[in-house]
Amino acid sequence: MTKLNLPPERFFSPDPTTRRLALELYELIASLPIISPHGHVDPSLFADPNASFGSPADLFIIPDHYVTRMLYSQGIPLESLGIPRIDGGAVECDHRKIWRLLSENFFLFRGTPSGIWLAHELNDVFGIDEKPSAVNADRLYDFITDKLTTPEFSPRNLFESFNIEVLCTTDLASDTLDQHKVIKASGWKGQIRPTFRPDAVVNFDTLNWHANLDKLSTASGIEVVNYVAFIRALEQRREFFKSMGATATDHAALAPATDELTPLEAETIFQRALKHQSTPDDTARFTAHMLMEMARMSIEDGLVMQLHPGSLRNHNGMIFQRFGLDRGCDIPLQTEYTRSLLPLLNKYGNDTRLTLILFTLDESSYSRELAPLAGHYPTLKLGPPWWFYDSLNGLARYFDQVMETAGLYNTVGFNDDTRAFCSIPARHDVWRRACANWVSGLVARHIVDMEDAQDMMRELAVGLTKRAYKL
Repeated sequence: MTKLNLPPERFFSPDPTTRRLALELYELIASLPIISPHGHVDPSLFADPNASFGSPADLFIIPDHYVTRMLYSQGIPLESLGIPRIDGGAVECDHRKIWRLLSENFFLFRGTPSGIWLAHELNDVFGIDEKPSAVNADRLYDFITDKLTTPEFSPRNLFESFNIEVLCTTDLASDTLDQHKVIKASGWKGQIRPTFRPDAVVNFDTLNWHANLDKLSTASGIEVVNYVAFIRALEQRREFFKSMGATATDHAALAPATDELTPLEAETIFQRALKHQSTPDDTARFTAHMLMEMARMSIEDGLVMQLHPGSLRNHNGMIFQRFGLDRGCDIPLQTEYTRSLLPLLNKYGNDTRLTLILFTLDESSYSRELAPLAGHYPTLKLGPPWWFYDSLNGLARYFDQVMETAGLYNTVGFNDDTRAFCSIPARHDVWRRACANWVSGLVARHIVDMEDAQDMMRELAVGLTKRAYKL
């Protein structure tokens, strides 16, 4: 049996002085509550007090495209991992077999963030101190299954034991938020807040855009037959989301281009889209215009605006056609920000009523564009390393490339951006350890003193996030 290796000083510098300081700083904030301002956990998990995570495969594998993409990269079909097919084709239904596949291939995650998160989940959440393997797969499956049937491992109880203060979901503009209503009405004290994400109706090239627009009409009670009605419907939905506790919006775009159309141009382009006549240029221009409109709406209603461009979605056409969205096939693009954001920042960048949080999948833009922009414009904040860069090395590069120019207080702490609920404490723990490692290096080099370092740690763990997201 091979033991999982999780010593208390893990991930810290091998330099003895820095390592000692890092452990001291980490222990200061390790038990602070988790603020999770952006993620994709299904709110229905918390609507039913007796809800269950299901099987170990349901919990660790099927919803987590970080896990399934690594296994797929080694030739393991998604069907054998229980991923449902759009056409209803046969997939593996025996969750024990799916768990065995992960256990037999656990070595694939060596040195990866997913490997770190999985080890933390197994050890800290389930009390397992051995690495999954072909030898122990069935025994671990039975052990985890038994745990998941106990009240202590219900989603609500784990939420509380993880010390999560607030968790924000990501919800379509047309979502009725029924699960959120049930949670609020239940009297449970856990804070689950929605986040307004309008991409499915803003971006013309979204699959089923016309059907999505019909859903927006139904949800808002406003028949969207023109651009003016479209704007009114979005404003109505934002107000509804706010009434349900939302503090933020979330926007994806292929590029962060911003531009302002005239009312006539916007209407003309929107009418072409309604008639199935829009062009790729229409799509790009309208998305750029709607980012301007969303900034304007955020100034008016106070919702924080998140923007994460630069991902070419569904790169693997076969996987998209067979399994649909969010299957680990999205690939980063080189992304330009300085010119792209100029129209938006020239119009709204000096208005302190707007908070615009930027994420990037193009690390080369950190020191060249994003840190200088965030270090100047009052509206602009930098989100943490995201997606492929939510890793020890990615976090270290972020601190190195961003902080000196942008300044700590122009960043927003951490978000886990996950569908895998039990990985939330693991991801936040890695962030807090990486922060301790960075700040301890500043202390060791006499750049900041210990009093400042302690305050910086509290800000990085909780304070920056709470203020930026108004939580």
